[in-house]
Amino acid sequence: MLLGYNVGTEYYKGYKPSFYRLQDKGESGKLKELLSQTPAIQIYDTIESQLSELAKINNPQKQLTSNEVTDFINEYRNGAPLDECGVWVYYPWSQKLVHLLDEEDFIQVRTSRNNYKIKPEELQILRKKKIGIIGLSVGQSIALTIATERVCNELHLADFDTVELANMNRLSNCNVYNLGASKAIITAQKIAELDPYLIVTCFSEGITESNIDAFLGEGSTQLDILVEECDSIDVKILSRIKAREKKIPVVMDTNDRGMLDVERFDLEPERPIFHGNLKEDIDLTRLKDLTNKEKLPMLDAMVNLSALSERMKYSLSEMGKSINTWPQLASSVMLGGAMVTDTCRRILLSETTSSGRYYIDFSELIK
Repeated sequence: MLLGYNVGTEYYKGYKPSFYRLQDKGESGKLKELLSQTPAIQIYDTIESQLSELAKINNPQKQLTSNEVTDFINEYRNGAPLDECGVWVYYPWSQKLVHLLDEEDFIQVRTSRNNYKIKPEELQILRKKKIGIIGLSVGQSIALTIATERVCNELHLADFDTVELANMNRLSNCNVYNLGASKAIITAQKIAELDPYLIVTCFSEGITESNIDAFLGEGSTQLDILVEECDSIDVKILSRIKAREKKIPVVMDTNDRGMLDVERFDLEPERPIFHGNLKEDIDLTRLKDLTNKEKLPMLDAMVNLSALSERMKYSLSEMGKSINTWPQLASSVMLGGAMVTDTCRRILLSETTSSGRYYIDFSELIK
């Protein structure tokens, strides 16, 4: 090991940034202490540029002069130094300290170019919503697209797995120094670096019978949508049964032929899972011991193997021979991120009420 030192996974356990508002003397003192104890800290301060953006967004009907922007910033400061405007956000995993607008102004500026594709009143509805994502290989693209578009205010992320080199054919937001790190933690860190005000909770042990209720939540903490993207058949079944009990809709992307599955258990609480294609009297404890060949009939019920692309069918025939798992392409995963995000937004805004299975197959659409 180079220099006998290995950062390892300890470096990646944290995913929540720290906030320091310098107008509070206690927090100001804590930040000074952090700076004195962290000589390698990197500081990024573009608060004046962010305030300039805020000024222009709040005055869309006129082209502000530089003097008018300065007047806006001075009025915003109200006599306080620029250092005390907004909030300083510290990311301990990268030792970066960033000066940002505080929450309301930050969200206004960051989402300003969503208007009116997402109306201001719709943004306020979405700010009360919670989405859970199980499986963060395919799910990472979905989580980051949801966060970027700010389709919700809170995310639950679940995956027991760590980043491997072979995963990086489709994890576009992972770097080689993320190898060995929790997929859930890495995804949460990326979201915090995009928008530190989004509330993220990680279940880095994955989903089990003992924590599924905590993941889905109860009452005011309950998820509004479950996005299921895991490989484990037992978790696929368990999560749907539990989501149906709690009347939570389930959305799934299979990243082959652009297949998207929607199960509106919120509107149809008696709806059979997987559209009735799978028998529900299954011993979940036995599923973990099944071979890939024994799992195929269940996979057929879940995704309709006959409707898979020819290349995916061939890939399945090669599992255990020339490959050890099914392939996934980055382009398909990115498409899934877009499809699931758009569908979740429309479900949350009551723009769509249907259950079903849908395809956006590029090979059919673009001959």
